[in-house]
Amino acid sequence: MACIVSTSQAVRVAPAVDTRSARAAPAVSAHLPSKKAFAGKAVDFARGCRTAMAHSAVSTGRTRVVTSAKIGSRPWAEHDARLVMKDGSIFTGISFGAKGTVVQEVVFNTSLSGYQEIMTDPSYAGQAVCFTCPHIGNVGINADDMESSKAWLGGAIIRSLSPMVSNYRSVKSLDQFLTEQGVIGITDVDTRELTRRIRDQGALVCVLSTDTSKTDAELLAMANDWSIDGVDYLSKVTCAAPYEWKDPTIAEWEYPLADQAMAATKYHVVAYDYGIKTNILRRLASYGCKVTVVPGKYPAADVMAMNPDGVFFSNGPGDPSAAPWAVENAKFILGKVPTFGICMGHQVMGQAFGATTYKLPFGHHGGNHPIGTPSGRIEISAQNHNYAVDPKTLPKGVVVTHTNLNDGTNAGMVWAEKKAMTIQYHPEAAPGPHDADVSFANFVEMMEADMAVAK
Repeated sequence: MACIVSTSQAVRVAPAVDTRSARAAPAVSAHLPSKKAFAGKAVDFARGCRTAMAHSAVSTGRTRVVTSAKIGSRPWAEHDARLVMKDGSIFTGISFGAKGTVVQEVVFNTSLSGYQEIMTDPSYAGQAVCFTCPHIGNVGINADDMESSKAWLGGAIIRSLSPMVSNYRSVKSLDQFLTEQGVIGITDVDTRELTRRIRDQGALVCVLSTDTSKTDAELLAMANDWSIDGVDYLSKVTCAAPYEWKDPTIAEWEYPLADQAMAATKYHVVAYDYGIKTNILRRLASYGCKVTVVPGKYPAADVMAMNPDGVFFSNGPGDPSAAPWAVENAKFILGKVPTFGICMGHQVMGQAFGATTYKLPFGHHGGNHPIGTPSGRIEISAQNHNYAVDPKTLPKGVVVTHTNLNDGTNAGMVWAEKKAMTIQYHPEAAPGPHDADVSFANFVEMMEADMAVAK
C-alpha cells in the first residue's frame, strides 16, 4: 500500500472515502487531549484555562517520567499531517519525529511490544509500518534493543503516542529518536480502519509528508508513480565489509535452551548479510558459533575459502527476485556445507532449490503467527515478510517442514541431501515469542553431524 503523510494545517478528506467511520472513532491525541475527548462543561473548563502551563519531571531510581503540556487557545493538538493512500483515502493525524515527505509501501504489524526492534529491523526498508497496538512510545528507546545501527522503516503510523517515557533502560523518547533518524511519524490515526484497508486490498503505497505546500492530488500522484516491487533493497542494507561477531545474547535476556551450548565456541559460521538482525547474531553466538558476517554480494568461492562449518543466509527487505546475485551465491554453496536461511534467506534458498516465489496480499508482520511443525508442536512465531516460496514448484527431495496455520503458506523447508534447512519466520524473535529458538539448535546439530562425517 502506498501512503502520504503531510503536516498541512488544512487537511481535506476525499469525499468518496470516509476514514473517520462510525465503527472506528479517532483516538485521543498522543500529546494533548483531542477535541473528541471533551464534552459539555469539560470543554468550557479547558478553554477557561488558556494560559495554564503544566510541567513535571520525575526521576526516581530506574524509572524516568517526563510530562509536559501547554494549554493555549485550544486544549488539543491540531492535526497537522496527512497520510495519503494509493487508493485515494486520506488519513489525518499529528506529526512527530522528522519532517519531510516520503513514499513507501505501508504494512501493518500486530506485535504488542518491541516497537524499537521493529523500527530498527532492516527488513522494513522501503516500508511504512502501521502499528495495530494502539499505545506506542511508553518505554522510550534504549541501547540494547537496537536490531541494527539505525531505524530502517520509512514511516511510523500509530494510534496514540505516549506523552510519557517510563522505563529504567530508556535514554530518549521515541519522538527524539525518530527525529534524529530522519523518520516521519504520524499519530492520532485511525489505525483500525487503515489495517482493514490493507487487509482487504493488500499492501498499498502511501505518502507521508509534512510539507504544507503540497496538495492532496500531488501526494496521490506521488503514490501512483512509485512501487517497491523489483527494487533491490538487499544492496541498500547490507554491510560494507566483512566483520566477526562473538557476543552471545545478553545474560539478562538469555533463555535456557542455549545454556549448555554457550560453554565454548565450536563452529565457524559465515553469515550473508541481507539486513541481518543483531539478535540473530547473538543467538548464533549463544549456540557456540563464531560468526563471520560478509556483504550480500561477497563471492561464494571466497566464502568457501574461509572453510566454514556452515553458511547462514539472513533476513532482509523486499523482493528476492530483485537480487539474482544472492540466489547464484546460494546455488554455489548448496550441498557443500550445512546451510540455514531465515526469512529472505528462506526465499533466496527456495529460489536456489529451483522454486519460485510470489508476493502475499499484505504479508506477515507480527509476533503472533501460529506455525505447524513436523512434531505436531505449534510454534507462535515472529514474522516480517511480504513474499513466500511456492511449494508446488519445489524439486523432489525438498520437504516442507513448517506451515503457517493462518493461510497455509510454506514456512520452512529441509533438503536433507543438500544439508539445507530454512525458516520463513524469525526464530530469534526480537520482538516475539521464543518458541522457534530450537531452529538454531537444529542448525548446530546439522553442522555437528556433517563434521562427524568429515572425520
